[in-house]
Amino acid sequence: MLHLRDTKTPWLRLLPLKTLGIRDTTLCLILPKNQLAVHVLAFSNLFLSLSSNGGLNRDHFPPDVAFYVQGRPIEAHRIILSARSPFFKRKFESDWKDRTEVRFSREKLSYPALYSLIHFFYSDRLDIAVDDMEDLVRICKVCKCDALQRVLEKELIHQKYAEYKALRDVDNSQKRFILQGLSLPEEDRLPAALHRILQISLAKSNQEHNLENGVSKLVSCVGAMKMGGSDDLADVCIKVDKKVFRCHQVVLAARSEYFKARLSRMKDFLEGINGLPNYTLPCLEEHDLSMEAFEKMIEYMYTDGLKDMDPDQAEELFDAASRYLLFPLKRAVADALMPHLETVPPAELCHWLILSDMYGVLKIREYCLDVIACNFETFADTPEFRAMLLTLPPPSGDSSLRTTVPSAPGAGMNTDQGNLLDDLREKWLEAEAAELDKRDESALQFDKRLEMLVVVAEQENSATH
Repeated sequence: MLHLRDTKTPWLRLLPLKTLGIRDTTLCLILPKNQLAVHVLAFSNLFLSLSSNGGLNRDHFPPDVAFYVQGRPIEAHRIILSARSPFFKRKFESDWKDRTEVRFSREKLSYPALYSLIHFFYSDRLDIAVDDMEDLVRICKVCKCDALQRVLEKELIHQKYAEYKALRDVDNSQKRFILQGLSLPEEDRLPAALHRILQISLAKSNQEHNLENGVSKLVSCVGAMKMGGSDDLADVCIKVDKKVFRCHQVVLAARSEYFKARLSRMKDFLEGINGLPNYTLPCLEEHDLSMEAFEKMIEYMYTDGLKDMDPDQAEELFDAASRYLLFPLKRAVADALMPHLETVPPAELCHWLILSDMYGVLKIREYCLDVIACNFETFADTPEFRAMLLTLPPPSGDSSLRTTVPSAPGAGMNTDQGNLLDDLREKWLEAEAAELDKRDESALQFDKRLEMLVVVAEQENSATH
């Protein structure tokens, strides 16, 4: 496995890997320490599942097109290829519109080069033998992958005139060129490509009306709608409230285990439905979710990011992330929410603390605890904070669970359940407590202060009732 090191400027290097027990020598692009986005990894695994064992696990991600090059198949999905290449998009809208198999007769077309390019479309990571790079340049020219073509052409020139002494005697068949998509302009990466497709689909979704009758008549909320113009290559519709969203099964299933299971069952169900015309799309209906929240959720599923999120949507998105098994969405919502939290009053921060603890959003939970601990007396003066104390379990006090008191020798400690007030006490001790030898005394003072606030909160609660 290659090691990508940090560097201020990404640069191409030829790395001898014999010391790592690898026979081949790999030409690698060394990039900053950015991890591949979660959805990029999901699509990369998706493509690998297409080609593993010479076939596909068709229960999960059935392909909708197969290319045959030199008699060997490459299975893929139209939406991914169309999003990454203007050539494929034009072909799927015209010559290949109704075809599930495309056979290339040209003997000069390289199977390894085309396979590497399609894998790059899914993963934003190019891995190709140096011997096949010239073939890939020709394919990139046809497919209109201009940014990738320029990088490859520069590298071919570099290889020609900058011979590496350590690799002078190594055959090109033992060298591989590896390129991460982070080296390309942002508009040429997978998230940007899927974002463009999403915008087209959302625009067409806004045009759909009068679908309630067609959807509600079918059992289990499975229905159909006319495909209309198919330039977005949508193959499933999701009805949320009064709006129908045109989506792509491969994206939904790759990102969410919920949709993977739902779509696979939908396929089995549709096989028993008679009378559906060939030009219809399957349609699912989702409940207990607003149109705005669903649109934000699929924005994340397609692009792995959120733009211009309304803080009022955060709670619904946290709930959707849990229900749709899209847990990384919580982190994206938290990142978008952090600038808002820096300006909220203490009362609202208490609300976000309870919410983050409920949904397990650690970033927001830690931020709220830090702010409260550093401004404890300010929060103690607010009725919302005192009312919050009535809803929380008390701190562990002098029991063996208390983190600030040493446990008896051999005693076990149960740390499975996180107590908000225990964690708040620890934060406060870090910020305000006395020296280590008096830390337990400070903890007891904090607990007594909480007890006083709880008594005040109970009196306030009785007065209002």
